[in-house]
Amino acid sequence: MTQDIDGNTSLIAHIGYPTGSFKAPMIYNPYFEHIKQNAVVVPMGVKPEDFEVSFPAIFRFSNIHGALITMPHKVHVLSFLDEISTTAKVAGACNAVRKDPSGRLVGDMFDGEGFTRGLSRKGVTLAGASALVIGSGGVGSAIAASLAAARVARLGLYDVNAASAQGLGERLHRHYPQLELDVQTNDPAGYDVLVNATPLGMKPGDPMPVDMVRLSPHTFVGEVVMKQEMTPFLAQAVARGCKVQVGIDMLFEQIPAYLEFFGFPTTTAEVLRDLAHIHY
Repeated sequence: MTQDIDGNTSLIAHIGYPTGSFKAPMIYNPYFEHIKQNAVVVPMGVKPEDFEVSFPAIFRFSNIHGALITMPHKVHVLSFLDEISTTAKVAGACNAVRKDPSGRLVGDMFDGEGFTRGLSRKGVTLAGASALVIGSGGVGSAIAASLAAARVARLGLYDVNAASAQGLGERLHRHYPQLELDVQTNDPAGYDVLVNATPLGMKPGDPMPVDMVRLSPHTFVGEVVMKQEMTPFLAQAVARGCKVQVGIDMLFEQIPAYLEFFGFPTTTAEVLRDLAHIHY
């Protein structure tokens, strides 16, 4: 990064622990330099036991604009916020915080937004569609929340921990009472979209998250694993004739939504990929 940092630079804290795997600074900062935006994303390693003191202290900085929140703080941060989006409430977690002009802290969740934006840009119509999300943890809950916000008509949820899927279903029903929910089903038959938000199907020999024989070639299949593009799960989906979305797409597609949330000029995933200083 060669952009100048001066007394007018807006700080975006990237808060999590450990910081060694953080990719966001290598995507945002080259983009900020490209558009001459006087802002910078700074990794800040905050251990869980220090979060309660560190988070409020960081937001006392006069030049703090907002924060990206990552593991292990996405749930705990909710209790520090003045305003929380519906998506974050349904997901039960938050990964972006903005300080508004009055000093109030506003939180939102964009993991699912990145996933649904990717689908829409690939020509998938979500309004009125049906979707099955396997995995009701952090990322699965965020994707389910964004699918509901995109007005899918029917949503199936499944998790090996039945209580997680049930809790997510209850939160969805509270905010989207018109949504048809099917909790604890992992049968992909009849769904327009299938999302694997679990580690299953990531390695050769892994069990698949669903019975792939039941998967229709008309179903659009998405993955959240970012360590590799074509997982064995996606490869099997392609073999059945399905169109797919790789996990890495979710990362780049959500950043334009973050930029809009923070009030910065937005862009496309393609521009971000071209400028990023990382390679997959």
